[in-house]
Amino acid sequence: MQPQAMWSPENLRNPYPFYAALRESAPVHVLAAFGGTHAITRYDDIAPILKNPALFSSQRIAPGLHLPKEVGEQARRFFRAQNNLIASDPPQHTRLRTLVSKAFTPRRVAEMEPRIRAITRQLLESMLAHEEFDLMAELAVPLPVIVISEMLGVEPERRQDFKRWSDHVVQTVALSQGKLDPGPILQSLEQLHAYLEETIERRRREPQDDLISALVEAAEGFLEVEDLISFTRLLLVAGNETTTNLLGNALVSLLRAPSELARLQATPTLVPSAIEETLRYEGPVQSLMRMTTQDTQIAGHPIPEGTRLFLVLAAANRDPRRFKEPERFDITREDQGQLAFGHGVHFCLGAPLARLEARVALEELLPRVRQLAFASGQEHDIDWGESFLLRGPRRLRLRAERCPSPLPK
Repeated sequence: MQPQAMWSPENLRNPYPFYAALRESAPVHVLAAFGGTHAITRYDDIAPILKNPALFSSQRIAPGLHLPKEVGEQARRFFRAQNNLIASDPPQHTRLRTLVSKAFTPRRVAEMEPRIRAITRQLLESMLAHEEFDLMAELAVPLPVIVISEMLGVEPERRQDFKRWSDHVVQTVALSQGKLDPGPILQSLEQLHAYLEETIERRRREPQDDLISALVEAAEGFLEVEDLISFTRLLLVAGNETTTNLLGNALVSLLRAPSELARLQATPTLVPSAIEETLRYEGPVQSLMRMTTQDTQIAGHPIPEGTRLFLVLAAANRDPRRFKEPERFDITREDQGQLAFGHGVHFCLGAPLARLEARVALEELLPRVRQLAFASGQEHDIDWGESFLLRGPRRLRLRAERCPSPLPK
């Protein structure tokens, strides 16, 4: 498989036929131009890999080890491999995960629902004042930015800074084909690092009821300031990118399946199921990386120690060996088990928050509109970005007629 084929404009717009061709032709593909990285596409191969960190390591694929050449050496100092939640293996990962879980508890997330609903309603009031709007700019982007900023204790006037910083962090690790401009990226990394360093020290002196304060307290005597900066940056990025992409992907999928959209509007209790189907059908995270710690085999193919694996979750989530009619978007699907949030010890820590935000957004949006549709020319001209790790529309112009009757309080 040639890497240029992966990043062709056609495959970036719709990678799923390409994924299907890979998946059905062979279980393992060697990407020679990527240093011998092996692409794995089948569900029954990927799921066991994700559950076996001893053999398939996350530590050896730390973000700072594989930065784009445009920003590599200068940016490397901001990406700490030691005590990195994503790039660690048990038992260190277990200890780190336990620490973060104390600050990012299910109770803390569940308690956010009334506030998330209030934010969503406020954003919808502004968005639906117009018959045509950009769902990404007016709802899918600002909602998670406001939520994660408030959870972390970020001042409202810094939210746009946080979004810009988050976007630039994502660009350094998203395996994008586009050429990066190192100046703004390095500036954002520097500014984010300085802001978090100052904020963490201030929370140590004067704790508040926010996530940064909880992290500082939980990490006392265990993690250094640099580690806490890495943790907070991870929560910032995960709290933005995943929900934004999930919401955009959900609306695209529903609008391309009008019968499912009608079913969802008629039966709002199907919203959680629709979110799970979006995660399977058009997941916000398309791929993950791992590295083998010893010689092994995958589906009978010998894999040497030190081989990097490109785990294509989006291909596994449409594997016909695992899912019935996988190319059909079905919000009442019964065969669950999608891998969009990972699997095993590295299952996405922010998954409950992303699910909650997406559920609230759909529950508040759909009853307020009728005749929801793509704006003229939008359906076949969606900019999906240039990454094979992350997927979501950059812009999404829609039009809708607002329902005249007010919703109950």
